[in-house]
Amino acid sequence: MKWIDSRDIAIALSEAHPDVDPTRINFVDLYNWVLALPDFEDDPKRSGERILEAIQAAWIEEMA
Repeated sequence: MKWIDSRDIAIALSEAHPDVDPTRINFVDLYNWVLALPDFEDDPKRSGERILEAIQAAWIEEMA
């Protein structure tokens, strides 16, 4: 996965952290959790607030 794969990342995060409310996660934790995903293969420096917001929004949508 790469940073642009926000939906796939959100699904992986919801499976890796089923007890987490994505509306309450801070971007530092979100960033670190994305980097820790086993299928994530992108440059950590390519992330930014917009990308993290997109991932968080997709995760919230997955939980709905």
